Amino acid sequence: MRRIWACWRLLRILGHILAGLWIAAVRLPRLQPSQQSARVQVWALAFLGHAGITLEIRGQPPITGPVLLVSNHISWLDIPVMHAARHCCFVSKSDVKDWPLIGTLATAAGTLYIERSSRRDALRMVHLMQEALKANEVLAVFPEGTTGDGRGVLPFHANLLQAAISANAPVQPVGLRFVDKASGETSYAPSYIGDETLLGSIWRTLCAPPIVAVVHYGEPEGADGRDRRAWTQHLRSTVDVLRQS
Repeated sequence: MRRIWACWRLLRILGHILAGLWIAAVRLPRLQPSQQSARVQVWALAFLGHAGITLEIRGQPPITGPVLLVSNHISWLDIPVMHAARHCCFVSKSDVKDWPLIGTLATAAGTLYIERSSRRDALRMVHLMQEALKANEVLAVFPEGTTGDGRGVLPFHANLLQAAISANAPVQPVGLRFVDKASGETSYAPSYIGDETLLGSIWRTLCAPPIVAVVHYGEPEGADGRDRRAWTQHLRSTVDVLRQS
């Protein structure tokens, strides 16, 4: 029975993705930036519903920019989850751009791509982020650089935080967690780590019992004289607390 229900969820998701591709190609270019953000947020929330996932927001999402969101990274679901909570422009690894269908939608939602192995590209991205923050954008990064298993938080990379320091913009920590709706325990079904395939992770998620995606926003904060490494360590500790609370 669970597999039959997963197949139904998958069909609904595919239909929603096809509709999203049409929206991205036809509707979004005709909308104002604020309307685009609202449309992406509505689409992402519906996507979660089709996948059997409920959104729970804790804390206060940013109302406006400039602000840089920093979050732990667990799953391929993290981007639509955060878009559903509050649309933001992501800085993501370049691999996402090539993901079937999801990459196209991520690009339409304003995602910026970085070659994490390239120092030169990191410098380019810091400059782009700095300009976006000066234009009052809401940006988001996963400082771990890759997905973890949800049981802890990997070390944060400090490079991209330089954009917030240079733009004198606040950073807001965010903790992500997936919870089994019935038991209230952490669900690891959406995890996407190691040699696991994207399709395998998607299928396991769709076969799982109903899941709650918890997005816990902390308080925005400034550098307060800290260098980017010290600030990054503090933010990692804060995110670790937020994801567990």
